[in-house]
Amino acid sequence: MERTDLVFSALADATRRELLGVLARSSPRTATQLVADFTITRQGILKHLDVLAQAGLVEVQPKGREKRYSLSPRPLDDVEDWISAINARWQERLARLKDLVESDEPL
Repeated sequence: MERTDLVFSALADATRRELLGVLARSSPRTATQLVADFTITRQGILKHLDVLAQAGLVEVQPKGREKRYSLSPRPLDDVEDWISAINARWQERLARLKDLVESDEPL
């Protein structure tokens, strides 16, 4: 699966988006620390963190027996580029439609 696909897949889940938000506000954090912010188990958090790590959205730093998780926003640049390209095409189409509607030529 392409990295952008992995990122979109990871972002498709509300819990994972919320995890990214928590890590954006306060990182690095351990899975045990993250559990306090959610209503799911530590194992559930770890599964979500694994998906985020595979997409490159989370960096994992081993520290002793624990792992610390931090936000890694670089893959979001690829998503932003993709969304910007789609938006640019859409804006071009809207501009052409506007020109057509505002023109004096009959439809």
